[in-house]
Parts: sequence; C-alpha cells; structure tokens
Amino acid sequence: MTRSMQPPMAGSTLDRDAATRRDEAQLHRAWSDPKARLLRVRDGEVLTVRDARGALRLSLARPSGERGPEHLYLGRHGNAPLFAATAGAAEAETDIVDPAANAQDRADTSLPARWMSPFVCAAELPEVEAEALASALALSAWHQSMGFSPRDGGKLSPAHGGWVRVDAGGEHFPRTDPVVITLIEHEGRLLLGSNALWESTRFSLLAGFIEAGESAEAAVAREVFEESGLRIENIQYVASQPWPFPRSLMLGFRATLAVGQDPHALTPDPEEISELRWFTREELRDSESLLLPRPLSIARWLIDGWLAEPPGVSR
Repeated sequence: MTRSMQPPMAGSTLDRDAATRRDEAQLHRAWSDPKARLLRVRDGEVLTVRDARGALRLSLARPSGERGPEHLYLGRHGNAPLFAATAGAAEAETDIVDPAANAQDRADTSLPARWMSPFVCAAELPEVEAEALASALALSAWHQSMGFSPRDGGKLSPAHGGWVRVDAGGEHFPRTDPVVITLIEHEGRLLLGSNALWESTRFSLLAGFIEAGESAEAAVAREVFEESGLRIENIQYVASQPWPFPRSLMLGFRATLAVGQDPHALTPDPEEISELRWFTREELRDSESLLLPRPLSIARWLIDGWLAEPPGVSR
C-alpha cells in the first residue's frame, strides 16, 4: 500500500502571491490577465469536469466584467492568476476551461461540468487544485460569517483580495481553529473510535480542538484521556492538513500506550464515543463491513501509513 508524502490539500504548489493581494493595481492586472481563471464555490461544493483523459479537474472559468470585492485572490499556478467566488457572483461565467498551457491537457468541454462535494472530489484532484479548493472554501466560509465587526458591530469590507476585512478600528483576518488528531498504537494494534453520531461500523482516530493556553502535545494527551480513559506517551508530531469545513487546521500525531496502562481498560466518553476498539492490520485490511475515514482526510492518511509499515515497526 502506498500513500503520498503529505496529506491531501497540504501541499505548497500554489503560489499564494501575498504581494499582489496588497496592491489594487496588481490585482486589477491579475484579473485582466488572459491566463486568469475563476474557481466557483456554491454551498460548500465546487464545479468539476473530467479532462480528455478522464482525470477529474476543477472547472475553471475565464473572469469577465469588473473585479468586485466578492472575487477572492487565491494566488498563482505558474503564471496563471487564480480567483474564487461564490456561484452567485459568478453565474454569468459560462466559458468553462482548464488553465493548462498544453492543449492535450485541457478539459474536454463537451463533458458537462458537475457540482461536487470536496469530500468526494478533492483527493482525486491535482495537488495545486486541491490546495486552491481548500483556500477557496475556507475563505468563502469566513466571509459568510464575518459580515459585521465583532469589535463595534459595524459592517466589514473585504480588502487585500479577500484575505482581510476592515472596519473603522482596523483589520480582521481569517480564523483558523487548530485540532489535534492522533494515531495510537500498542503491540501491533491501532485504537479507533466510533463517534456517537456515526453508523456503528464507522471508525476513525481520536481528535479534538486545542484549548486556550494549551500546547498541541498537551491537547493530544488530554483528548485521548477524555475520550478513552487511557494515558499515552511518545507523542510525536507527523504532519498537518488544512480542513476548510469550515476553518480548521488538523495537526496529526502518533503516540503509544503509556507503560503500565491496561489496553482493555477503555472508558469511552459517552457524549462523543459510542465504541472504542483495538484493530490489527489484518482486521483493517480484510474487514468488508468496517468504514474507515474518507481518503481526503488526514485520519485516513495516517491510518494508511500505519498499514503500510512492516509488522513490529513502531515510531
């Protein structure tokens, strides 16, 4: 079993081009650039299309008309400026093309474009498009929730290509909530939990938000104890992933059961966890009824990495 070197949506291929954000003249030139493209978002979904080789791509439009404050500047892929907007602001954009310079890589415009959930499509997209999708979803959700200033209740105005909102008292920036998620192993087995709101056969890693004044490692230990009743050790950071649903940053960790802890003394938090179980690699690979996290998630990325390790390996 193989996996990418980083979780989905966590790459650095997209040039975020912060200098252009801060300069209205540069933003105008980027919007007017013939290579510029517009990504559309609608109720948390994105418009997609299959290219001539059957690969899934974002369906991108040529910007037209005047750039407005609702048009969010995501950055550049190569020399191509990339913007995003809600479907309401882009309803007139019907010229659906792919920004690839090579004609054989262009999207097949004879195929219909489809609105798709990022949970379904993002793991299949090219790296740079998955990055752009994450930024577009996170920014659009932030703008929808930040129409008015938390400082004085006045109306906020977008600025810096959509990366800032301003009021009379100053600037407001997109909020990101850090979440820890932890792969816990013990003697060749992995601890997974089933959320109280899920189907009984769906399992994932334990996770939770970092609290005010708390380090990420402390949050890992606390969340695991609160949700399972177990103490852990050897807490190691692995990787992070933007999770724009609507504005989280997932911090992935690994840990082992602390010495002296009974792995069978599981005490699920009754408000959050309906069941906790230890799974061997064979059980996770061979069970047809078990539902694991979607391929888009860092939870699945961490689990797949563990499954690919030789038995007996522990990090």
